[in-house]
Amino acid sequence: MSILTRRRLLHRAALAATATATTAGTGPGLAATAATAAVVGGCATATDATGTEPSGAPSGRLHFPPDFGWGAATSAYQIEGAAKEDGRGESVWDTFSRTPGRTRNGDTGDIAADHYHRYAEDLDLMRDLGLRSYRFSISWPRIQADGTGAPNQRGLDFYRRLLDGLHERGIAPMATLFHWDLPQALQDAGGWESRDVAHRFADYADHVFRALGDRVPVWLTVNEPKTVVQNGYLFGHHAPGRRDPDAAYLVAHHLQLAHGLAVRALRDAGGAGRIGPAFNLHPCYPADDSAEAARATRLYDGYENRLYLDSVLRGSYPQDVLADLGPGSRMARGIRDGDLAIISTPVDLLAVQYYTPIYVTADGGTVRRWPTSEAEWQQIHPDGMYDILTRVTRDYGPIPLTVTENGLPTPDSLAADGTVDDSARITFLRDHLAAAHRAIAAGVPLESFHVWSLLDNFEWAEGYVQRWGLVYVDYPTQRRVFKRSAHWYRQVIADNAL
Repeated sequence: MSILTRRRLLHRAALAATATATTAGTGPGLAATAATAAVVGGCATATDATGTEPSGAPSGRLHFPPDFGWGAATSAYQIEGAAKEDGRGESVWDTFSRTPGRTRNGDTGDIAADHYHRYAEDLDLMRDLGLRSYRFSISWPRIQADGTGAPNQRGLDFYRRLLDGLHERGIAPMATLFHWDLPQALQDAGGWESRDVAHRFADYADHVFRALGDRVPVWLTVNEPKTVVQNGYLFGHHAPGRRDPDAAYLVAHHLQLAHGLAVRALRDAGGAGRIGPAFNLHPCYPADDSAEAARATRLYDGYENRLYLDSVLRGSYPQDVLADLGPGSRMARGIRDGDLAIISTPVDLLAVQYYTPIYVTADGGTVRRWPTSEAEWQQIHPDGMYDILTRVTRDYGPIPLTVTENGLPTPDSLAADGTVDDSARITFLRDHLAAAHRAIAAGVPLESFHVWSLLDNFEWAEGYVQRWGLVYVDYPTQRRVFKRSAHWYRQVIADNAL
């Protein structure tokens, strides 16, 4: 990796971590920049784009396909708690969150939403909400304390109980194998910088497939590898807390390799379930109509989206990204013959997670065009949902898609009458679901939509400050309360329409 590229990646990390709001000024409107992005960034645009945000629900009802999978999502470390119970080992997030200064208020996931003990209550909440699908993750250190060896039966038994409870309530399980909680013992042995960890992941996946495969119709392999790469190895504000661009993209390759090995493990185990990766995809738009911004946007899109999509769905890494990293980069040197054939082992579906667009300047920086949520990195732009879904279908063919995360944090509080009014979440979800509906009408094979998140939970480096759930969790008592958005979403599910 060249010194220039290293500096560019670290600069990008700094911009992403500290960027402040920037107005659109007098430059071209969204319709113009989005049209350019369709060429240089690979982002599809709506033919009726006007450059304005939806102000609310469209006139009339928007009906979804009869078998549409309405769901919600969680992850193990964020909700389970029980960090030291029933044979669970240490994860990188246990270590990271217990290190002073790493998380807001020193918060950890030791207890979280105590789902490990309250899963039956949470299953009843899902039933009362009317969920048709529940996307959750399996804790690797709960199955293998040190990431190797025979599986921990007590850990498997917990997930068997959870899966049985979902089936009893008519809710389809969607299980994620890895949502960032790498066993600490494997991190000590090199973590995702070590090629061996990808093979350890395949062994873990094989144990889980053979123990639980008859109960899981849909498997997701690796959740948001890009977030591990960027937040864990560029920004340093997620576990393992590194700031090393050269390591970051070797990690990207090994995460992609782990995905492919897990897909092959399911096939080898004779599993009947469907399987695919879960990518957080960010539509990238030029910040202006200059040729320089167009070129910068194309490369930015390569790092944000094509690095992950192309390797899985086309069997190759983007040449512009590899050239930018340089032939001497650890990633380039880490790619072996046959790796991309493994990574591109055919999958059954692709999980898409959409939160924000990115507007790229001529010098490769970013600016903001839309209001942000409490998460300062999140610009609220529902049309980006349409753009990214149609882009994937246009560029990669009619692979079945599922939205496995979409949501925002709001300043929720429990009122004296026991209610939680999160009207901003309703507006956000309504507008993004309307965009998803437009994508379906445009031919996108979207099967399901999962709100992030079912429950308020441990929000990584932000601890418990941000609340993303449909269900309010009073952490001192672990009391659960349906927010206004939960009541609204329940009606959407019942009507199968907005």
